[in-house]
Amino acid sequence: MLLEQFFEYLKSEKKMAKNTLEAYRRDVLEFSRFENQRGITDLRQTPGTEVVAYLLKLKNEGKSAATVNRKLASIRSLYNYLLTIKEVAVNPTSDIKSPRIERKTIEYLTIEEIDRLLSLPDQSVRGIRDKAILELLYATGIRVSELIEADVEDINLRMGFITCAGEQSKARIIPMGRPARAALEEYIYDARNTLLKERTEETALFVNYYGQRITRQGLWKVLKEYGKQAGLEHKLTPNIIRNSFAVHMIQNGADLKSLQELLGHEDISATQIYLTVTKNRIKDVYDKTHPRA
Repeated sequence: MLLEQFFEYLKSEKKMAKNTLEAYRRDVLEFSRFENQRGITDLRQTPGTEVVAYLLKLKNEGKSAATVNRKLASIRSLYNYLLTIKEVAVNPTSDIKSPRIERKTIEYLTIEEIDRLLSLPDQSVRGIRDKAILELLYATGIRVSELIEADVEDINLRMGFITCAGEQSKARIIPMGRPARAALEEYIYDARNTLLKERTEETALFVNYYGQRITRQGLWKVLKEYGKQAGLEHKLTPNIIRNSFAVHMIQNGADLKSLQELLGHEDISATQIYLTVTKNRIKDVYDKTHPRA
């Protein structure tokens, strides 16, 4: 009962996005099953040592530090809630430090690679749709979930922006340039109607051959195909295009706060990782060009 109250709190009070809420639910229920197997049926009685034992189990199973951190965050959030409603006196996770995550190298495309990628779609119905997808991803840096969930009414072609619900249902307005607007206009008023066939009630911005909202798997298939055609060094993913958007913005003088808002990051530290790319590039330029480097 308490767990369902917690999940409802995340949904109603914290306005947590559906995918994030499902991840929290899985994490907490998995921890609850672990505790049940160890004879603790009431999570209010869980000591900190039990949480540590669970985290060690995850580590021994080969889970990454990022995964362990996420699961710890879910458990910590549960006990913060129980503390707030006075169901526990202390949070058993309060003294547990999150595992250190090694920073991964950010994968992104050069401007030349982006230009090559965007030039690939042809003038077929599918090509017009794919061109609009690629242009929108690069023009706005939106997440794959935001693109899939976008409806036609979220696009304002006259003013040149898209409205995204984003994480925790916090809407943000993201501008787009002329190439993306032109690609979307051609798609919305031409190719999309052909793809819809008789499904005129469909609200989704991007649809598949059946006139239904494009799926995550369908989008990945599109990107995989064009990435291969473009001869890209790494596999093309929505996140690589998002990274490219962010890196190119910083390289051209965008300030960190504005970029944070465009990307929809809750914490600016998530945006700061893109600075490392720019700093490394500056160091490379110095090493290659300064006579006494």
